[in-house]
Amino acid sequence: MNKLSKEKRTHLILAVLGIVLVLAGVWYFLISEQQAGIARLEVQKAESGKKLRDIRETFKNKEHLAAELVAATQALNAREAEMASGDLYAWMVSTLRRFKQPYGVDIPQIASPAVGNVSLFAKFPYKQAATSVTGTAYYHELGRFVADFENQFPSARVLNLNLVPATASASEQEKLSFKMDLVWLVKPDSGRLASNP
Repeated sequence: MNKLSKEKRTHLILAVLGIVLVLAGVWYFLISEQQAGIARLEVQKAESGKKLRDIRETFKNKEHLAAELVAATQALNAREAEMASGDLYAWMVSTLRRFKQPYGVDIPQIASPAVGNVSLFAKFPYKQAATSVTGTAYYHELGRFVADFENQFPSARVLNLNLVPATASASEQEKLSFKMDLVWLVKPDSGRLASNP
């Protein structure tokens, strides 16, 4: 390089710099974009592979899933069979009268049910019927009644339970008067629902 003239040396340096710049431009604009595209394709390939494995796994388990669906449908039908239906007031009165027999709970007054949309969940496929119940009972009997009621009827809830001392004779001083709201889920095909939107 010592034998080159100053002008040729400058041309050589400029040529080398030009080649380096061209190579850097090719790397930046072509190769790095291609590598980023390849990386994106690898991610898409991995996601598609996972989806494909999930589909194959689901396909392998279709008999098991079908059996689970049948079991869930049967469980839902059994729960719906316990729900209020038909003449809701008559259904509630007869259900409460039968259920309260083993307990020392007196329920002389059951209000007519008010049917409406379920207030807890939006777009729920069932309606709810709410009724007020008043009566008298000993504290421990009422506690057993409420606990067993909610366990026996999973589609019903006791709300707003109010207790006050009963105005009774001296022999029944420990009795309490109660008022509570009972909320029942109602089957969607119940005849009473058509008249109470």
